[in-house]
Amino acid sequence: MRLTDASVAIRPRSAWEALDLGVLLARRHAGLLMASWALLTLPLFALLCLLLWEHPGWAIFAFWWLKPAYERLPLYILSHALFGDTPSLGQAFKALPGLLKPQLLASLTWRRLSPTRSFDLPVLQLEGLAGPARSQRLVVLGQRDAGGATWLTVVGMHLEMALWLGLISLFYLLLPQQIELDWSWQSLANAAAGEWLWLEHLSNLLYALLLIVWEPVYVACGFTLYLNRRTALEAWDIELVFRQLRQRLTGVAYALLLGFGLVLLQAPTAAMAAGASSCPLPQEDPHGPQAARLLKQPLSSQAARHSIEQLLDAPPFENRETVTLWRFGEAATAEDPSADSLKGLIEKFLKLAEFWKSLDAVALFFEALLWATLFALVALLVWRYRDWLATFTGRLGLPQRRAHLPPSQLFGLEVAPQSLPEDVAGEVERLWTEQPRAALGLLYRALLSRLLHDYRLPLKDSHTEAEVLRLVQGLDRHELSAFSQLLTRHWQNLAYGHRLPPEDLRHALCDDWRRLSAAGGRG
Repeated sequence: MRLTDASVAIRPRSAWEALDLGVLLARRHAGLLMASWALLTLPLFALLCLLLWEHPGWAIFAFWWLKPAYERLPLYILSHALFGDTPSLGQAFKALPGLLKPQLLASLTWRRLSPTRSFDLPVLQLEGLAGPARSQRLVVLGQRDAGGATWLTVVGMHLEMALWLGLISLFYLLLPQQIELDWSWQSLANAAAGEWLWLEHLSNLLYALLLIVWEPVYVACGFTLYLNRRTALEAWDIELVFRQLRQRLTGVAYALLLGFGLVLLQAPTAAMAAGASSCPLPQEDPHGPQAARLLKQPLSSQAARHSIEQLLDAPPFENRETVTLWRFGEAATAEDPSADSLKGLIEKFLKLAEFWKSLDAVALFFEALLWATLFALVALLVWRYRDWLATFTGRLGLPQRRAHLPPSQLFGLEVAPQSLPEDVAGEVERLWTEQPRAALGLLYRALLSRLLHDYRLPLKDSHTEAEVLRLVQGLDRHELSAFSQLLTRHWQNLAYGHRLPPEDLRHALCDDWRRLSAAGGRG
């Protein structure tokens, strides 16, 4: 590793700058990283889907759990590309077996859920550390940028889920409306049926495809966090400046040495040959600070020390005071600690009372909040038992709100029960041969009338046929829902597409209508 060959500026950065650098580094080598990830993961994903076709959830879980093994290949590419030695796809896959050998079991077991996985991987793969040496190294490296690595994992996890749900939603929005109407969501939710397993595997494939874009970015950001921490610890930026200075001064170093040698040759040799006198070791001074001295002066050392001590014992350096108090009995020797504690509690209680007196506004706020909560509970109870209250007020003879009358027309069709014949199925069979449009229209009007008056569906003129079908599905009546979907589809084909229904559909629709009408309603 030569720092002078680095393709990025080597300098200390904050954790967020290091993450931005990782995104830029992944974008610079995006083609190689995405191609290597796809060639490594998609065949394995296909193999897992084939082996676990009946259990798509286990297949995607196994694929997700093996992510630490996949991440070693992008790190190998990035670590070489950073210093100008970008490997090819062949070289990267040739080195893959050697990359997977060290500590793979640990990476897939107890280290799998580590939030700093991308930050710890370079210590294992690039430095080759294991055991206590690896732990000590991670402690040193994680003193500053471990928080950024944790946030990278947390945000990356949520980003994966958001992208996955976005791709699934996009796939759903691109479906034609007619296919959406034909789907039975109850059968989609029933995984035991085995009929819609391909849809689950398709959603798993979308997850595998989004990892092609995101995972190289995740590995690159962890790698740049690791480089940033090593730059700060080992002063790579200073070392790089010194190396650049050495390269600049290499050309003049020999000239400087030659000039210095000539100067030494011109100096007198006698001065160089003269021996330097040895410096004697210091001896203990008999007249040190503690020795008696200046004995023949007006102020000797002993007198000065005594004067200083007297000065320090006097105020303001030393202030002694004697206090005399009256005490009762044994109180002169020992005070009762319980009395002091009781006095302290009383003082705290008084302070607390004064504090609450100053919080009148807070008390008023909580009072208003409690009243609002009470009114909300009363309103919730009234809404929850509104039917019982309506019955109770009816028994008391209180005035009630007039019942909502269903509309007599929908979509321009008469849906009042009086506008329908007594035998709807017989009239449909009579009109089918000569007037199939009128026959289907009559049967559709009868269906809408039954939904309005028998099942009390709140249908409006603003509803579309698809919205009516969704309301019918909410009734949880499978036979009625199936009949409504079949009739609506052929009514739309005839009304909007001018496509006549098949002849054998007449008996199926009429028989289904008679079975539905047998439970009640008009025939």
